[in-house]
Amino acid sequence: MDRTLRAHRSLSRDQRQTLKEAIFNVGLWRRRLAFLLDQDDAPPPLLLFAFLHGLAHVPAPEAASLAGVGEGISTLNHSPPPSLALRYSLPDWLADHFSRELGPDADAFCAHINVPGPITLRVNPLRSSREELAERLRSEGVSTLPGPWSPLALHIDGPRPNLYALPSLQEGRFEVQDEGSQLLGLLLEALPGETVVDLCAGAGGKTLQLGAAMRDSGRLFAHDPDPERLDRLLQRSSRAGLTRVQVLRSPPSPGLGADRVLVDAPCSELGSLRRGPDQRFRITPDVLAHFPPLQLDILQRGADLVRPGGRLVYATCTVNRAENEDVVSAFLAARPDYRLIRPGAGWLSDACLRDGFLFVAPHSHGTDAFFAAVLERSAG
Repeated sequence: MDRTLRAHRSLSRDQRQTLKEAIFNVGLWRRRLAFLLDQDDAPPPLLLFAFLHGLAHVPAPEAASLAGVGEGISTLNHSPPPSLALRYSLPDWLADHFSRELGPDADAFCAHINVPGPITLRVNPLRSSREELAERLRSEGVSTLPGPWSPLALHIDGPRPNLYALPSLQEGRFEVQDEGSQLLGLLLEALPGETVVDLCAGAGGKTLQLGAAMRDSGRLFAHDPDPERLDRLLQRSSRAGLTRVQVLRSPPSPGLGADRVLVDAPCSELGSLRRGPDQRFRITPDVLAHFPPLQLDILQRGADLVRPGGRLVYATCTVNRAENEDVVSAFLAARPDYRLIRPGAGWLSDACLRDGFLFVAPHSHGTDAFFAAVLERSAG
């Protein structure tokens, strides 16, 4: 898409946006469009016609002209799609999985993963308060609304701005981060002067959040098996005003005696399907069973880093009990020195809890779907 846009620089901003939306939506809705056309292997122009006429309700002659299919096709199958998979353009196995996991909420969940999520910012409290950042962004032409769940969250209100051109971003006043993801960092409740480990740091969004909570003091270790991600973390740390982040190229050794450890484990990522139109079609059913052994191993290693009385947070961005509750149950059965405690006692809304765990989702919280367990190591 980037190459195409660069090759057609004469396109206006509206034309570029229309092109992006057309590609995104045909990719996302391909199963529903095939149902409308009664063709499983329809060529792209027909898929575009089906989207424009069948879902965007453009009159048939205009839709046919825009899609380049001529006037010959105007009849679509307008009967109600007979399954969750066809209704929301999902592989059958994935729709069945969501039905098992979410029961009566599956329909609402699937509807919401077909709508782009909000652009959410996390304020850097080392630079600004949330109110100060909102005012600063307003002066830069960006309107925001406070997030309902995270005290650090601001949602962009209105058209998507070019965030990377804003002086407030260049000054490290905020990062782009889903509100549900922000809750994971908040659950650790890191304090200034502590020793904290982000064991699956990625590019470091939550590492930066933890560093700000610690007021750039104590010891903050970040590890990830991807060295390029760690390099990006170092660059972002400097912008955010953090000087105490220590990047670990190899896993930390057991017995570190950390006060708090975050394990944001690699997972099937079913909770972030609204972030891209094709992810649902690229994954296969074996993804549901692939990660739990790895997740349990990483969680065990994280547990070995925590001092007696310390805290361990296990989190994923998926909707799969095998990767969530079942991993925690297996861990607790093997580690009697840990117990489950209420996430966010004193500040997190009960609406963000399910069976003693954090669970947020797009249809109920407006966030990507996240799971987290807060575990405490016995002091004895």
